Amino acid sequence: MSADWQSALDRARAHSPFLRRALERRPELAELLAAGQGEQALAMARAEGEGIDDVGLALRRERLSVATVLALGDLSGGFALGMVLAELTAFADRALDAAMLAVVRRRVDHADTSGFSALALGKQGAGELNYSSDIDPILLFDPDRIARLDRDDPGEAAARYARQLVELLGQATGEGYVLRVDLRLRPASEVTPLAIPFNAAISHYESSALAWERAAFIRARAAAGDVAAGQQFLDDIRPFVWRRSLDFTAIEEVRRLTSRIRRAYKGPREVGPGFDVKKGRGGIREVEFYAQTHQLIYGGRDRSLRQRGTRAALDALAAAQIIAEEDARVLGDSYDRLRVIEHRLQMVDDRQTHSLPLDAERIDNVARLDGLPNGAALVDELKAITEAVAARYDDLLGEDAVETRTVVTVSTDFRSRFEERVEHWRNSVRALRSTEARMAFDAMREDLLAALASGPDPDHALARWETLLTRLPTAINLFRLFEQRPGLLDRVLALLTRARPLADALARRPELLDALIDPNAMELPGSIAELAERMQASEDSDYEARLDRIRQVVGDERFALGAQMVECRHDPLAIAEGLCRIAEAAVRTGAEAAIAEFRQTHGEIPGSELAILGLGRLGGDALTHASDLDMVFLFTGEIGVESNGRRPLSASLYYNRLAARVTAALTVPTAEGALYEVDTRLRPQGKQGPLAVSFEAFAKYQREDAWTWEHMALARARPLFGSPAAQDQLRAIISETLRRPRDPAQLKADVLKMRADMFAAKPPAGPLDVKLMRGGLVDSEFLIHYLQLRDGLGLYPALEKAIGALAEAGLLPLDHARRHLALTRFLVAERLFAPDAAEPPEATRDVLAQACGEDSYAALLQTLVEARQGIAEQWAEHFGEELELD
Repeated sequence: MSADWQSALDRARAHSPFLRRALERRPELAELLAAGQGEQALAMARAEGEGIDDVGLALRRERLSVATVLALGDLSGGFALGMVLAELTAFADRALDAAMLAVVRRRVDHADTSGFSALALGKQGAGELNYSSDIDPILLFDPDRIARLDRDDPGEAAARYARQLVELLGQATGEGYVLRVDLRLRPASEVTPLAIPFNAAISHYESSALAWERAAFIRARAAAGDVAAGQQFLDDIRPFVWRRSLDFTAIEEVRRLTSRIRRAYKGPREVGPGFDVKKGRGGIREVEFYAQTHQLIYGGRDRSLRQRGTRAALDALAAAQIIAEEDARVLGDSYDRLRVIEHRLQMVDDRQTHSLPLDAERIDNVARLDGLPNGAALVDELKAITEAVAARYDDLLGEDAVETRTVVTVSTDFRSRFEERVEHWRNSVRALRSTEARMAFDAMREDLLAALASGPDPDHALARWETLLTRLPTAINLFRLFEQRPGLLDRVLALLTRARPLADALARRPELLDALIDPNAMELPGSIAELAERMQASEDSDYEARLDRIRQVVGDERFALGAQMVECRHDPLAIAEGLCRIAEAAVRTGAEAAIAEFRQTHGEIPGSELAILGLGRLGGDALTHASDLDMVFLFTGEIGVESNGRRPLSASLYYNRLAARVTAALTVPTAEGALYEVDTRLRPQGKQGPLAVSFEAFAKYQREDAWTWEHMALARARPLFGSPAAQDQLRAIISETLRRPRDPAQLKADVLKMRADMFAAKPPAGPLDVKLMRGGLVDSEFLIHYLQLRDGLGLYPALEKAIGALAEAGLLPLDHARRHLALTRFLVAERLFAPDAAEPPEATRDVLAQACGEDSYAALLQTLVEARQGIAEQWAEHFGEELELD
C-alpha cells in the first residue's frame, strides 16, 4: 500500500490537537511531509537541536520535530511500525546520553561519563519505544571512575546526577518535555538511591532479586553513558537472567505476576470505553509475557531465543519449534496492531495513555485518526485481537484449562504404598523441605501416581523414583516441568526402570531432562562439524567454561541417544555411530581448547603439530554408552626443536605435556561433571612408553618392535585430529604397517595364544556377555584381524566394511557381517538395559528385544545363539580349533 501523506496530514489536523499545534510550529516539516518527502523531513527533525548550547532546549525541539514526523509517517503508511519504534528508541538513547554528559559537566567541566552507565529496560531496551512513553533506565556507577569534585562522595555525586537527569529530561517547559524518566526498576527502589554502584547491583541480582526482575532484564541494553561498563555489567549478571537448564518455574512466577496485575487492574475486562490495550486481558503486556516466559524457560540453553524485541522473540521461538508458527504469527500481528492503536491513543494529546476514552465521541475520534470509519469498528477489531491473544496466554498459564488427564485405575494397595512413601519423602528428602517444593510436588502428585501405576512394575518404578528423588539437591524446577508436561513422566519412569546408567546420570544431573524436551530430541546427532560448533559455543571464552560447554553438549546428546534406545527410535548401530560422532567432536573441540591454553605459556613449534589416532570402538565407529576412548597421541616434525613461547620446551616434552593436557580436557570432572575415560595403553611400548611420540618414532616402532596384537589393534585405527596432510601421512604409515608380509603360521599361533590368554585373564562377566564369551565379538574381531593381516585385505577401521571386503575375497561367508552386527547391536543395547551382562529384569526384556529388532526376548536369544554358532564355525575353519559354546 502506497503512503498517503495528505490524508495523514488531514487526519492529524482534524483529530489530534497535539499534532495540529506541532505542524503549525514546524511549517517547514509540514511542507516536506505534504510533498511526500518523509525521509528528508526526518533528517531535518533529527538536526533540529544542532547549534543550540542549551542541551535541554535542543533536545526538546528535536523531540517535538521527530515525534511529529514519525507520527505522520506512521499515519500515512510511509514509515513501517518497526522503523517508528526504532527511531523513537534511537532518539531516547541520544537524549539520555546527552543528558548524562550535560549533568556531569555541570559539576566537572570537560569531564565525560566514564564509570556512569544507563541500562535501558522495557521498551527502550527492546528497541520498541512508545510514541509518548516514559523510559525506565537503571543508573549505575563505578565509585572509582565516576567524574566528581575531590570533595564529593561518589554516591552523593551519582545521586545528584540522577536527580538532575530526571529534571532535565522530564520537566515540562514552554518547549515541552524530552522524556519522562522512571527509575523505579532499579534494585530495591524503595530503599536505594537513584543511582547504584555496579558491585551493589551485582550483589542484589545474585542474591535477592525478584522474579519480575529476571523478565525485565531480557530486554536490558547498555544504552547511554559508559556503554562498555554497562555491557560488562550485563555480561556479569547473565547467569541470573539466563539459567543453564530449562526453567519451568518461570511459568509459575509469571502466573503469580499476572494474577497480581489482574487484581490491581481496575479497568474494564472486556473491550469497550476505558479498556487498557496494554494491561487489559489479551493486551500488549500479555503478548510480551507470553514471549518472555518462553524465553526464560528455554533461553538459557538456546541463545537464539535471547531477543530483546517481542516480535523477534516470537519468531525465534517458532523457528526453534517451541511455539507453533501460527501462534507466533497471530501473536506477532496482534502485537503490532495493538502497538499501532496504542500510538493513536497517545498521538491525540501527547499523553502517556493506553486506555480507550470513556465516551463514544472520543473513541470515534481515535478511530478516525487511525483511518477507521468510527469507534465501533475500532472496538470490534480490538475484541477479535484480544480474544486471540488471551486464549493463547491463558493456555500457556493453564488458566481455564480443561482437565484431559487419562484416567488410570490405581489399586487400593498401591495407592496406600504410594501415600506411605510420599509421607516418608516429606519428612526425610532434602528436595522436599521447602514449602514451595512441596507445593510444586503436590501439583504433579496425581500425575506421578498415575504414571507409576500404569507401568508394567509399579513397585519397581516407585523404588527407582525414590532413588532419584533422594539424590536430588533440589527438585522444584523438575516438579514444575512434570506439571507442565505430564506425558514426560511416563518417559522418565521408563528410563529409570529400564536403563540404570541413564537413571544414575539423571540423578547426578537432573537438567539432562532438558534434552528430552528439545524438538529434535528423538533425532540422531548431526555431523561432527555441527556438534563441534555447538561445543565451541560457550557463553564465556575462558578455558574452564569451554570445557564445561563440551561436557554439557556431550551429556545432553548421550542422554538423548539413551532415551532414543529406550524408546526404540533407532537401530542400536545408528546409536553407536551417533556416540562416535559425539566423541570425535569432543576430542576435536577439547584438543583445540587445550592447545590454545597450552600455547599461551609455551607457544608453538613451527612446522610441527599434534595428531590424535582413535582405536578400538572409537576407531571402528561403534561406541557404546560404556565405552572409553582408545587414543594414541603423535606429533609431526623433528624431536630436538624448541617451542617459541615464554616458557619454551623441547618438542618431545612439549607434546607429551600437551597430550596430558588434552587427556585432562577430556577426562577431568568439572562443574558439569565427567566426560570420558581415555585409554592410551595402545601407544608404542604401552604404559612404559611416552604419552606422545613422533610420526617417525611411531613408524619405526610399528616396523621393528610392535607385537602382533598391536598390529591387530592398528587395524581399527583412524586419525581423529590433525591437519589433512598429517592425517594422510598417518594413514600411509598405518597402511604400510598392516600390508607388510607375514608368516601365516606364526601369525595364527600369535592370535590363538593371545585369545587363550585373554579368555583366561578376562572371562565373560555374565551369561549375556556377547563381547567376551566364546563365539562372541572378540572372537569375531580376532578372526577378522587375522585375515586382514595375513592377506592384506579389507583394511578398513569399520569392521562391517572389513567383513564385506573379506567376504568378497571369499575369506568369510557373506552372512558373517549379519552375525557380527547382531552381536554388536545387542552389545550397544545391553550396555544400557543390562550393563552387568546379567539377565535383564522381566519388564525390560521385551524392550531390549524390540530395540534389537526382534519380536520377542526368546527370538533375540535365539539370534544371539545362531550368531555365535556361525562365528565359532568360522573360527574352527580358519584356526582348526573347536570353541565350547555355553
